[in-house]
Amino acid sequence: MKTLFTFILALASTAIFAQAYTGKGDTKFQVGVNLQENGTGINATYDLGVGENISFGFSTIYLLGVTNFSEDLGFEEAKFLDRFDLRARFNANLSNVLNIDENFDLYPGLNLGLKNFGGHLGARYFFTEGFGLYSELQIPFASYKNEDDYEIQEVSRKQLNDQFNVSIGAVFSL
Repeated sequence: MKTLFTFILALASTAIFAQAYTGKGDTKFQVGVNLQENGTGINATYDLGVGENISFGFSTIYLLGVTNFSEDLGFEEAKFLDRFDLRARFNANLSNVLNIDENFDLYPGLNLGLKNFGGHLGARYFFTEGFGLYSELQIPFASYKNEDDYEIQEVSRKQLNDQFNVSIGAVFSL
């Protein structure tokens, strides 16, 4: 019990100095796992604060574990460009607007990528000034696709990184 109390006290004392988003000049780097239908991978994000509640950045996803696509159905193996996506992003950091805990950052945003135009809703919580955890939901609004990309009703490799996905992982203040 004494060890548990000491751990909680240490965690609480380090959380006192954390701040989620500080405005212009604030930089965040996130790395985590990306989860979506027919694949899991790595997500990395960089955001730079350009205003009191606005940040711009980029994110990238690379799918490592991809469900095998059957050649009997006319699908080829997922290639590098099928697995990879790069997105420019805009965030509205709302924690101070909503008067939420200064260690917590809630940020809806838009992203423009190689596969689609979409949106995201993310949340970050900082335990110390430089380290925290994040979770982000992403959804495409408009896809860049040809009719040939979805010839068969089954899942196509062209749909990788062009669907709802969830990312969770670690966030660092730089």
